[in-house]
Amino acid sequence: MDIFLVPGFWLNASAWDAVTPPLVAAGHTVHPMTLPGMDSVEADRSGITLADHVDAVVAAIDALPDDAEVVLVGHSGGAAVIHSAADRRPSRITRAVYVDSFPLGDGGAVNPDLPVVDGEIPLPDWSVFDEPDLVGLDDTLRSRFRATAIPTPARVASDPVHLTDDRRYDVPTTVIACEHFDSFDGPRAMYEHFIAQDDPFTRELAAMRDCEIVELPTGHWPMYTRPVELGEAIAAAVAR
Repeated sequence: MDIFLVPGFWLNASAWDAVTPPLVAAGHTVHPMTLPGMDSVEADRSGITLADHVDAVVAAIDALPDDAEVVLVGHSGGAAVIHSAADRRPSRITRAVYVDSFPLGDGGAVNPDLPVVDGEIPLPDWSVFDEPDLVGLDDTLRSRFRATAIPTPARVASDPVHLTDDRRYDVPTTVIACEHFDSFDGPRAMYEHFIAQDDPFTRELAAMRDCEIVELPTGHWPMYTRPVELGEAIAAAVAR
């Protein structure tokens, strides 16, 4: 299968370097993506929108032969990108995999509250994140992350998601749940709780007709903290 790896905020294709070997070993063709404006710190991202990121993924799908089996993997903010791409090309997607994230419904925004500096969002101080986000991200990994982090275009975080095709609900879906908050009995339980409560943030996920939630307990950035296991979890999801 052709697997597109779409990173979340502050990351580009290089974030998936240690995740890809298990997928390649399983026989898949892997496409780690660097989305528009995320090539380097010096890149001009002043006019980049969420739609630009979605368009880039759709264009990558369209570049493949019509009979290609396409899997979209989105981490964190990349979830909104792959879900929007699946909405645009529902018949082309074999499976969507959400890494510590979930699909947003029409009109939702990823995180409009992140601090914007000159039209972009630099990686904030670690104090901005919850402790469960940072599990496994030791000082060495934090230094590496910060040294390679690229500011995210502000509109990618604040633009509303635009969805039009209900066939997106037919795309088989896997959530790889990572963070463990003390108020829940494991990462999966948090998603199940909010789905049961009909929480607006998980309403789109609850509408997916073929959805599984699997656990990979760690923090919010498993591509750094447990990359091999993340690759294996994606491969297992694809095998299903």
